[in-house]
Amino acid sequence: MAPFTPTLRETCLLAVLLVLLLVFTANLPQETRTFHDIVRPYTVYEDAGIDAEPPTLEKQYTLQTLNLPLRWDAGTVPQTKIVAHAPGWTIFDRLYMLNGTVYIVSDAPEMIPDRRRISSTAVFIENGPIAEAERIPTDRDMRVVSTEEARRLFGTDAARLEGVTWYANDPKQFITHYYHWSAELFFGFWRTYSSLDPSIPPTGVTTLPAPRRMLFPHIDANNWRDYAAMNQWVLRASFPSISTEFMNDFKERADMGRVFFFDRVVFADRAAAMHGENFLRTQRTASNAFALPGSVNWWSTIRNNVVGFAGLGESGGAESVQGVDSVPVITYISRQDWGRRMLIPEDHDRLVQELHTLRDTYGYEVNVVSMDLLSRIEQFQLAGRTTIMMGVHGNGLTSLLWMRPTPRSTVMEFFFPEGFAQDYEYTTRALGMVHYGFWNDKAFTRPDVPPVNYPEGFQGNSIPIDGAAVARLCHQRLTLSDEADD
Repeated sequence: MAPFTPTLRETCLLAVLLVLLLVFTANLPQETRTFHDIVRPYTVYEDAGIDAEPPTLEKQYTLQTLNLPLRWDAGTVPQTKIVAHAPGWTIFDRLYMLNGTVYIVSDAPEMIPDRRRISSTAVFIENGPIAEAERIPTDRDMRVVSTEEARRLFGTDAARLEGVTWYANDPKQFITHYYHWSAELFFGFWRTYSSLDPSIPPTGVTTLPAPRRMLFPHIDANNWRDYAAMNQWVLRASFPSISTEFMNDFKERADMGRVFFFDRVVFADRAAAMHGENFLRTQRTASNAFALPGSVNWWSTIRNNVVGFAGLGESGGAESVQGVDSVPVITYISRQDWGRRMLIPEDHDRLVQELHTLRDTYGYEVNVVSMDLLSRIEQFQLAGRTTIMMGVHGNGLTSLLWMRPTPRSTVMEFFFPEGFAQDYEYTTRALGMVHYGFWNDKAFTRPDVPPVNYPEGFQGNSIPIDGAAVARLCHQRLTLSDEADD
């Protein structure tokens, strides 16, 4: 059979079809991925601070699988944006890290806050001018560079750390203490971050994505937990999917000699916070963050997650998770077996008797507990139901964080006469509750509080308290108009 030879007409027709195919494919829309296209699914990076359309799981998985770096090639290095700032608490978009140094890329360095109000050398905080000088950050800790200098330092791209990072630039000095972890570090982190969603309702529902990781560049993995194992509960209950990185992880990234790029960072530094005006008034590092906008229900996201994780309200629905209880709950946190900062034994007994009289007369629920004898679940559940919490100044009062703020919610703190510390007084007020200090039979509250003072006897075991005076104030607080809770 003779080989097939196409005719001239068939050859021309094939050529026309080939040309049409090339023209058609050339005009198809091309997928171009800019820096903003890559970042948007993971961040709330509109000026309003909220991404209205969260990414699907498929999009997140695809981007993670591709592990796309941030590239600028021959273009300009994307500049760092300061989204929010208060001394010691700063939210950055597009923050860089190279060889262990944090870089702020900006062609307007005059717009960057004083570096001492952002970062420090992360050494232990001691008193005196020499110690203060040692905390001042150097170029080894943080640098502000122009886009031109950044290009010389970084090259053409950076490895991307997706999502939101909480960066704790602190030594272990205070972190291993339940109060300082939960009521200062965590408190400040969330108050700063939640400023981007000023409409958080009492349910705690928020448009903000959960932080992907918590980074501790100056702490090893064995030195962030407290002796009672509360720190890790608060972290894992608040954000079950969060990962943690420590100084060895940070060193590994630094030793790679590669540039890393953070989508969004909430940067915390205790020493930097000590330059803030609010700190100077309260001695609480988290107080600086309250200069930022925020919802009156800002803490409800964390509080509801923690008590819900502990099982409060599992069978009672959303209202029970919020700690709504028809019967007022009085919880006295006793330190009588602690060996330090205890009531006079007879005064303790009289206080318990007076509280039980309230129970028998008015039907209040009364709990007299030693927190260290309760499981963590029991502690969180009890605090979540408590209306009035009381006790001698001490770590047990950290449980006030998990109370539900209402007009009746009250913390009563017992001090040795003439003594006063702001720790729990400030924290109570920051949550919208009422705090009373007691010197035996004398009660005081804001604005009539004494100056901070630690007299001889403050840490001792002979602290007096008038149980009848405490009981009277409890009944007064619990007989506020029922309509006040609506």
